[in-house]
Amino acid sequence: MRFNKVLENIQTYEAGKPIELVVREFGIAPEDVVKLASNENPIGTAPAVAEVIRSHADKAHLYPDDSMFELKAALSEKYGVEDDNIIIGAGSDQVLEFISRALLNETESVLMSAVTFAMYEIYAKQMGAKIYRTASYAHKYDEFMKAYRMYHPKIVYICTPNNPTGDATSKEEVLRIIEAVDTDTLVVVDGAYMEYAAAKDARYAITPKELLCYEHVIYLGTFSKAYGLGGMRVGYGIAQSALIKQLYKMRPPFNITTLSLAAAIEAAKDTAFVEKSVALHQDQIKRYEAFAKEHGLRYIESYTNFITYLFPETLDSTEISDGLLKRGVIIRNLASYGMNAIRITVGTAAQNDTFFKHFAEVIA
Repeated sequence: MRFNKVLENIQTYEAGKPIELVVREFGIAPEDVVKLASNENPIGTAPAVAEVIRSHADKAHLYPDDSMFELKAALSEKYGVEDDNIIIGAGSDQVLEFISRALLNETESVLMSAVTFAMYEIYAKQMGAKIYRTASYAHKYDEFMKAYRMYHPKIVYICTPNNPTGDATSKEEVLRIIEAVDTDTLVVVDGAYMEYAAAKDARYAITPKELLCYEHVIYLGTFSKAYGLGGMRVGYGIAQSALIKQLYKMRPPFNITTLSLAAAIEAAKDTAFVEKSVALHQDQIKRYEAFAKEHGLRYIESYTNFITYLFPETLDSTEISDGLLKRGVIIRNLASYGMNAIRITVGTAAQNDTFFKHFAEVIA
């Protein structure tokens, strides 16, 4: 069978290892496995949201409201935007796919930082587009402008806070990049972890409404992290209505489930749960910073719900990741990103206790 040639240069996205894999391969009881690999909310889902999911189970045979009126209304109220500024996706990943399909082809290119969310590249390559990266994982204005003027990309991706590194770009710097870019280039501001950055430092807080004055910008958000709905797969894009109208042409009908829609509507109302999730992170991440300093390890200052440890040549991220896996601790090895580093989701106090215990054993 002959496949599209663009597939030859695409590597399959490697998701965080599931608990079931560790149970099967190492014979560890499920309750003894600690998963700190995929930046899921460690305290789970809000009780009110879980109840809504249960109460809608008998509606699983029905398609959801394809207008997603209630969810859009909740997001409109939250951000002070209009319904026609919003598009809903099966995770913000799907909105990224809509964007790539709407704008890219073999003659176009995209620009991103040296280390950032892998799906930007994968979706672009699916359309045959060229990939350009800056020299640093940080979103530095000078680096982006130098590459922008050289390559004139169709899309510029700004992931802030950045995944998988955890650093963030100030609102001032993001706006500088947006205002320096031609309006024929779309700037994607991916704010999947924005709730954490906003709580840590107001200089890094960006809201969709602040970007609506730009016709060539779209903001992406998700319910997967602070809202605790990773398994429900609900994300969104917010931009001027003309842009959203074009992206709707890429959207399949009923692209999120009946249960996902009900869960997201309820989650959007539960600000107390989000605040609780962020507060846990702010408290527990201090332990990771202290542990790194105690053991002479470098780390990237985090504005997310995870932290990245950087290793010297004397330590190998793959060996460390494998050693932790055999002990029932799942973290993310960043070797595939060209980094001798690991990314650890900040868990509950008990989960973090388990990580520190086994990590100290492995690096010893």
